Amino acid sequence: MNQPLAYVHPGAKIAKNVVIEPFSTIHNDVIIGEGTWIGSNVTIMEGARIGKNCNIFPGAVISAIPQDKKFNDEETTTEIGDNTTIRECVTINRGTKDRMRTVIGKNCWIMAYCHIAHDCIVGDNCIFSNNSTLAGHVNVGDYVILAGMTAIQQFCSIGNHAFVTGGSLVRKDVPPFVKAGREPLSYVGINSIGLRRRGFNTEKIREIQDIFRILYQKNYNNSQAVAIIEAEMQATAERDEILEFIKNSQRGIMKGYIGSN
Repeated sequence: MNQPLAYVHPGAKIAKNVVIEPFSTIHNDVIIGEGTWIGSNVTIMEGARIGKNCNIFPGAVISAIPQDKKFNDEETTTEIGDNTTIRECVTINRGTKDRMRTVIGKNCWIMAYCHIAHDCIVGDNCIFSNNSTLAGHVNVGDYVILAGMTAIQQFCSIGNHAFVTGGSLVRKDVPPFVKAGREPLSYVGINSIGLRRRGFNTEKIREIQDIFRILYQKNYNNSQAVAIIEAEMQATAERDEILEFIKNSQRGIMKGYIGSN
């Protein structure tokens, strides 16, 4: 540990090979795993649970109390998975009594000035570009990419492998495997480039495209589209994942783009 000018509370549990640069502050009830680097001027507050081999850059504030007037000093946590990078001036708030925790998965890349509010659950292998903001209680799947300055309204969900274009305002749920953009946020195709990079073959990508053509390009309402997909499309893991997401959506899914007949 390299901390001649850092403050580490005696109650913090820090692995022996963690590096803490000067002028950082580690509060009580913090756990930091092996191989993690804490840059200068980082503040890690009570309830932080940080995994192995993470990198946290200067100015980040991890596990501050929620910006929620209902918060009543409950003992909640912020959990950050292994191999996650958190860049400069990112803020991540700990949970409230609703979920009791905020979670960032493994192998994530959270770029400068992002904000992740209380009770958000973020999956593995996600990339959030600069200034992306998640309000409270947001769910984000695995392999999700948020381009810069994306803002997600509270209680929204983003499905696995989705891509949201820069400057988007997310007010509805974004299904898995798609690209979302424009204003208001709309379906603009499937995330075929991302899917190919992650090993999806051409046949599987075409299957996903066919599902979303029924959902977004055939002038059916959601209930009609779901019934047709269930009746006409072969049951696969991807088909079932899409259907389950739509059926479980609390805010409703985003619309198709205008002129998508």
